[in-house]
Amino acid sequence: EMVPLGAISEEHYQSTFDTNVKGVLFTVQKALPLLKDGASIILTSSTTSISGTPAFSVYSATKAAVRNFARNWMLDLKDRHIRVNAISPGVTDTAGLDDLFGGGDQAQGTRDYLAGLIPAGRVGQPDEIAKAVLFLASDDASFINGIELFVDGGQAQI
Repeated sequence: EMVPLGAISEEHYQSTFDTNVKGVLFTVQKALPLLKDGASIILTSSTTSISGTPAFSVYSATKAAVRNFARNWMLDLKDRHIRVNAISPGVTDTAGLDDLFGGGDQAQGTRDYLAGLIPAGRVGQPDEIAKAVLFLASDDASFINGIELFVDGGQAQI
């Protein structure tokens, strides 16, 4: 939900942080006993973790917190050789994107505008994000730890 600074309620703040930060923390914590040594944890951050977005400050702050979990948890879990990375998708063609921008023609107009800001010239597809997650989870990424991988068509680089 997009809420400008002057309209942020305590309820919005609490709900967003409970979902995106508290939820991640305690889910990973509860999963730890189930993970084998050498496992891989991939957290979902967002390109908003490093860039400003109007009326998105609370959400962006939660995603920056998640990104920092990867930096810290890789150290907490080093004795178990568990890698912890964050994936940061950019604008991705999902139903949630349509909901965020009001659906219908309005959402399509916003999607087209955002695509014009992305060096790749388009929004991402869910399977492109999934392939990056699969890579981070694989043995091919065995020496990758604590990173934030941007899967965003180059938008975070400009």
